[in-house]
Amino acid sequence: MAMETIVRYSEAFKLQVVRELEEGRHRSFHEASEAYGIRGAVTVRNWVRKYGKTHLLRRVIRVETPEERSELRRMKDRVRDLERALSDAHLDLQLERAYVKLACRAGGIEDVEEFKKKHAGAPCMRSARSAQR
Repeated sequence: MAMETIVRYSEAFKLQVVRELEEGRHRSFHEASEAYGIRGAVTVRNWVRKYGKTHLLRRVIRVETPEERSELRRMKDRVRDLERALSDAHLDLQLERAYVKLACRAGGIEDVEEFKKKHAGAPCMRSARSAQR
């Protein structure tokens, strides 16, 4: 098992890299890390945060109209409602499967899958009786 080498950077070195970014010598954190052989993908970004140079961080500013915000809220609510409905449907299906197994066991039917194939599409006895009345 090979030992992994841990590299520790001095405060002076970290400040130098951040200063160079601030001066525009490197166009990105990635470019700065490649220039100095820094392996961590977010190491330089973390240094920028650590030294309070957050103006170098890219920010996403989202501008929305009130209609867009309310539409987003409606869509999130709709997704939540659909997720609940799907969850309820899964629970109902599990309950129905358990009921069929219990009913087959009570009726002396060994193979539930074979029973379902044999009676697929057949009208329910209860429904047929109700229709006759």
